[in-house]
Amino acid sequence: MKILVVGGGGREHALAWKLAQSEKVSEVLVAPGNAGTASEAGMRNVDVSAEDIDGLIDLARSESVGLTVVGPEAPLAAGIVDRFESAGLKCFGPGADAARLESSKAFAKDFMSRHDIPTAAFGVVDDVEEGMEMIHGIGLPIVLKADGLAAGKGVVIVETEDEARATLEDMLSGEAFGQAGRRVVIEEFLVGEEASFIVVASGRQFLSMASSQDHKRRDDGDRGPNTGGMGAYSPAPVVDETLHRQIVEQVIEPTLEGLADDDAAFTGFLYAGVMLTATGPKVLEFNVRFGDPETQPIMLRLKSDLVELIEHALDGRLDEIELEWDERTALAVVMAAGGYPGSYEKGHPITGLDAAFPDDVKIFHAGTELDEDGRVVTSGGRVLAFCALGDTVREAQARAYQWIAQIGFEDAFYRSDIGFRAIERS
Repeated sequence: MKILVVGGGGREHALAWKLAQSEKVSEVLVAPGNAGTASEAGMRNVDVSAEDIDGLIDLARSESVGLTVVGPEAPLAAGIVDRFESAGLKCFGPGADAARLESSKAFAKDFMSRHDIPTAAFGVVDDVEEGMEMIHGIGLPIVLKADGLAAGKGVVIVETEDEARATLEDMLSGEAFGQAGRRVVIEEFLVGEEASFIVVASGRQFLSMASSQDHKRRDDGDRGPNTGGMGAYSPAPVVDETLHRQIVEQVIEPTLEGLADDDAAFTGFLYAGVMLTATGPKVLEFNVRFGDPETQPIMLRLKSDLVELIEHALDGRLDEIELEWDERTALAVVMAAGGYPGSYEKGHPITGLDAAFPDDVKIFHAGTELDEDGRVVTSGGRVLAFCALGDTVREAQARAYQWIAQIGFEDAFYRSDIGFRAIERS
């Protein structure tokens, strides 16, 4: 059958790459895709925006698509799954009601409070002075989050009152994140190590994916502004059997039960960003889709058929399948455009992509496109993710950095320490 992957980033390249490996698949269409998906065997880019739901429905019908997999959050929040199902088309992801876990930080915090899911102390404001009063009550440092979707950039950690006031003014005025920041979630700053915990869910059923750990900060040593993610690795050694069980029992199970009880049963990939504090795991955020760049190393390790996994989830038969994983560590380093996560230039040619990469190294494209001459050029802030497998985190890290040095474009940068926490732990 044909499969349609909605989106054009690194997550979608990795999902399409894995889906194309299934014997059940004749072709994977990617809408709109990127330069990486344009060059993969068994894939074809289609010039339809990820948010053009009418266009995507027409595409799925005209191409006789058997299954659509949605990568990014915006079309999920806009109800793409509900629309596809109404049109009699099979689509994997949560409906708009369940997608509010990501599309509204305020909804998510209220949901966690109602269902006794551990999270940071918080409040929601739409006024600067009210916000400053709340910050005085919680104490600095503090986390300010745009309520709506902000492409992974709507979280700011502030350490002084002046920073807090300026950030609140920028958010609430709409200058920083547009309508997404017209309400702000003010949240206690949690201390600990963060982990990404992703499951594939079907109502109250779920299967845990491999654990992973993301690096949100732009600079080495987890410093600098928050980004959409500068690198990730899987598995995450910090998530041992005890922590795995705690996260399942305290976060995943009550979340899926709560959504089902609220008539918003969840089908799709559920992502819990969890801070591992001294008093136990606490949820930082929910995503209602696979994380980026966590998808890339997780897909590199997944040995099971992703199409079969999704079909079992859609049919409510997750209890009939087990997942098989490569025992090695996979590590991804993101190469970004100068200026990211702020403003950056586009259109720079990328060199070195024609090198002979070994089987245990894979480059997933994110912010790339083909120019009029067929050259691969930059088109986004996070441009490429270099993934490598190794018997240890240190070995996977060394392989990734060995090969990333072969690639370049004007003003490119990347962190030099992805995986450092796991290496220190080992």
